[in-house]
Amino acid sequence: MGPHPTAMTRALLTLSLACGCLGAASAPLGAAQLESHLRLEFHDFGREAATAGGWSPWAERQEIQPRCFVDSAHSRSAPDSLAISGNGNPAEYGGWALKAGGVRGGQFYLLTAYFRTQSVPDGRRQVVARLDWLDASGARTGEPDYAYETSADGDWTRVTLGVPAPPGAAAVKIELSLGWAPQGTVWWDDITFEESQPKPARWVRVGTVSLHPRDNPDNLGAFLQALDRIAAEKPDIVCLGEEILIEGSSRPYVSIAEEIPGPSTARLGEKARKYGMYIVAGLTERAGAVVYNTAVLIDRHGNVAGKYRKVYLPREEVEGGLTPGDSCPVFDTDFGRIGMMICWDSEYVDPARAMAFQGAEILFVPAAGGYLTLLKARALENHLYLVSSGGDVESAIIDPTGEVLFATKDSGVNKTMAINLEDRFLDPWLGDMRARFHKETRLDLPVSSPPAR
Repeated sequence: MGPHPTAMTRALLTLSLACGCLGAASAPLGAAQLESHLRLEFHDFGREAATAGGWSPWAERQEIQPRCFVDSAHSRSAPDSLAISGNGNPAEYGGWALKAGGVRGGQFYLLTAYFRTQSVPDGRRQVVARLDWLDASGARTGEPDYAYETSADGDWTRVTLGVPAPPGAAAVKIELSLGWAPQGTVWWDDITFEESQPKPARWVRVGTVSLHPRDNPDNLGAFLQALDRIAAEKPDIVCLGEEILIEGSSRPYVSIAEEIPGPSTARLGEKARKYGMYIVAGLTERAGAVVYNTAVLIDRHGNVAGKYRKVYLPREEVEGGLTPGDSCPVFDTDFGRIGMMICWDSEYVDPARAMAFQGAEILFVPAAGGYLTLLKARALENHLYLVSSGGDVESAIIDPTGEVLFATKDSGVNKTMAINLEDRFLDPWLGDMRARFHKETRLDLPVSSPPAR
């Protein structure tokens, strides 16, 4: 038998001996009020769907109904799991669902579930866990919330979703699905839905330096002085410009290339250590015979914490002897996960998207030029913050809706703003678009060259 209930309602929740779990009873939704902490746990589902703790197969149409069964051969903890098979149907989409009442609008809830797959090409998109909120009459209220945060757990993947129920919610439909995987199977196990505390606010002070030196023999010194000025605003992280050693000069790219770590990162590190802040700065990196346009991340202790090599080079940089990078890494800081892009990268969708898929919450963009519209687009389409430091493009701070919180092209201007990385940005018609971005983006569509003309 599964764990004992930690809370129950008068009619909506009951301990099911058949499945060894807390299951939902058949009372009308909203027929009883919550008495205490709501917690549903499912670990052992029995051998028949009818005894699977209130879970039942679902699909929008019978023609696309996948095969749903309780599988005694696969489980994570207690015997049995909820299995979904594509059953050879390329159009299949559906799975298991459970309705539970006792939900309160505005209360924070946490869904945790584990799954494993076989022959599922794109689990990120084809394996779906979501919460569909219902009012007291059983009609949808608000928009469904999609779970997209995952972590590996041996042969299983743990997926979590923590969100507040929308106003007017009295019940929830928990859906565990498999889509468009005709040869695939997914197994779900160890499912918990419970009241929880919201995540605490994660405030971070992001800063940008707008500085355009002209024929300065010590460009880096000018940027270091700008760091002295912006330090008074107590930023956690500051973005400087692209290739700051030659900005505003006609010197060749390769002439100022240096190793990383190197003399410039050492000077930047002194300021980072002095003020206890991270610094993002654009440098020109030499690695043997190869020269890159590189953004470097300096941590609060003055150490090089990471670097990104610009993957999209304009022809001017190719003609200047630079080599493109070949990866889009992300970096963990003490306030969250960040990514870095450089200037021309913002013309293309894939660098920002690659970093967003890896969990980046803020993109920092040193940029000699470009278009504010493209910077807004990269923030909006990936639903994350973006901070740029520009030359002939704005130094800007942009939120996940594409709204420009600050922008300037003026030289000698610094700006620091506090942002909360736990804020949710909900479209009134579409819901949480960050989650939908992670669950709906397709990478499987073929890309081909245009036909000859």
